[in-house]
Formats: sequence, C-alpha cells, structure tokens
Amino acid sequence: MEITPAFLAELPKIELHVHLESTMPGEMLERFAARQGRRLPRPAAELYHCSAEDLSDFLKFLDSICAYVGTEEELAEAAEHLSLSSRREKILYMEAILNPTHWPQFTVPELIRAVTAGFDRGQAAGGADCRFTLSLSRTQTAAEAVALVEAMKAHRTPRLAGLSIDGNEALTGPTGQRFRPAFQAAGDAGFGRTVHAGESSGPEGVRDALDLLEADRLDHGVRGAEDPALLRRLAEEKVPLNVCLTSNLTLLYRRPEDHPLRRLLDAGAAVTLNRDDPTFLGGLTLTEELGRAASFAAMSREELLACQRTAVRAAFCGEETKAALLAALAEFEGCR
Repeated sequence: MEITPAFLAELPKIELHVHLESTMPGEMLERFAARQGRRLPRPAAELYHCSAEDLSDFLKFLDSICAYVGTEEELAEAAEHLSLSSRREKILYMEAILNPTHWPQFTVPELIRAVTAGFDRGQAAGGADCRFTLSLSRTQTAAEAVALVEAMKAHRTPRLAGLSIDGNEALTGPTGQRFRPAFQAAGDAGFGRTVHAGESSGPEGVRDALDLLEADRLDHGVRGAEDPALLRRLAEEKVPLNVCLTSNLTLLYRRPEDHPLRRLLDAGAAVTLNRDDPTFLGGLTLTEELGRAASFAAMSREELLACQRTAVRAAFCGEETKAALLAALAEFEGCR
C-alpha cells in the first residue's frame, strides 16, 4: 500500500540516534544567552544556518552553542523540550546522545541530574519516554573514558541508558583499543554500548566497534556496506544500525546514489531510522526523515514498521517497556 502523509504522521515512532546538543531551538538559546548578557552570533531563526564544511567544523559549532546553556535548570528545560516536541509527532520512546566534552560548564553528575529532571518533567506532562547515553569523544584518553564510566555508575538514574562514543575517526584514527577498558566496564555495569562507526571511518571502524568495543549497536554503520563480508556479518548477527539518511547525504555522501540504505535493507541488515542533528538539518522531524527514507529507498509500509520494531529491540530499556512499545506498533498495524 502507498505510504501516505497520514500513515507517516500517525506511525508510532522510536528514535535511537539524535544528539541532544542539536535539538535546542534558536529562540531558546537566545533567551539563555540574554541571561548571561550575551548575544547569539546571528538571529535565532538563522542560528543553525552554519557553513560547516566537515565533521570537525560541525563539532566546533556544537561547542559554541552549548556554551549558551548556563545552568542546570536551562539544560533541564532543553531536555524537557525534546521530550514534549517528540511526542507531538508520535515518538513514543527516544534515546538521546549527550557528550560531556561539549558541556565543560557542567560536571558529569550535574549533566545526569539535569537531563534526568528534564526528561522526567517532559514525560509527566505527556511527552515521550526519553533516556540518554553519555558519549565519549575520540580525542579523550583511556583514563578519562574509565572515569566517565565510574561517574555513570556512581550517579546512575533510570534515564541513563548507556555509553556512547563519537567524534571524527578520520582525524583520530583507530581508537578501539584505547577505549576498550571503558566499554568493558560499562558492559559489566549493565549499561548499553553504542558506537559511532562507519561514518567518518570505513569498514575498519565498524569492525573495531564490534570486535574491540563489543558494541550492542552502531550509530551510522552505513560504510560497513562497502565490505561484502562485513555486510553479511552485520546481517547475520542482526547488529542494529542507527541510520541517519538526511545527515549522511549532507556530510558523508555527496552523490545520493552512493548511500547504501536500499542495499542494507535488501541484505537483511537490522536498520533503524533517525535524525542525528535535526536543528542543523532545517528543523528535521522524524516524520519527515521516515518519509524521505521511504521515498529514497522505495520502502514499503512493512519495511518502515520493521525499522520501528528493530529500534524497540535495540533500545537500552527493560523488557516491560519494550513489550509496551511493540504492543503499540501491533495495534497501529492492526488498524491499517
């Protein structure tokens, strides 16, 4: 059957790859900046019209916008906004990524406390059930990585779901061995483990994430399709790939026909669909992202639903929450 706007709008959605740093509206940051006696570099409506040429430029810009968040309450407000705005487009469950290196004004316990409070408030007001992972930067040391996991263990909340790692692999080179002890410690503590790989790195980054960091899932992972043997492994092991089509077509693939989304689906890979950095992509909604992916890869309704079920299985939450999400998807499917 045809994928209509109504189908996309009403589809219950699960999102696992979105950076909290890239979800704060310009108007919100303008208010925060004013409290500090500062001004944004350009009008709020144009804040995200940046000209980042590569991933390194983009990460520097993230640092600059996070600096406008000056208090725990403001960070909690940003988290609450994400929860409420997500539910308006039928996102039932979300795991956001938060990298402490973008937030030097806060300690790790302060970050955990503020984001947890914001997500709690959001869900209590009818917003999405949001959790978060704390992410390492590939420029950090092994000791800093282990210290982050220790802080996560000491200040754990039900909203803190796991450990992540991001950054520009093209500049740092292989880092799997350096961060292996931290990821082992996170796994031993019961945290989920997700790794940005197969974006700024090729298939070798995907292998490191699987073999050295024992990743439960991959953020992006799309360049694993460049290696036929690795693609077969990803499909056979059903490693969840949190694909971000619009983001990839902005920063990674200059020719749309090079994006392997259709090949991943045809190979039987476990794919989820996500936004990555929505404010930098014109205020991209997940509904829009699903529509673009469906059109781009000629996806069927069943394939879109399968991506949502894959996201449920890949989520770092308990079985009771997963059962409720799967039930919501089954009810939606039964009404079509």
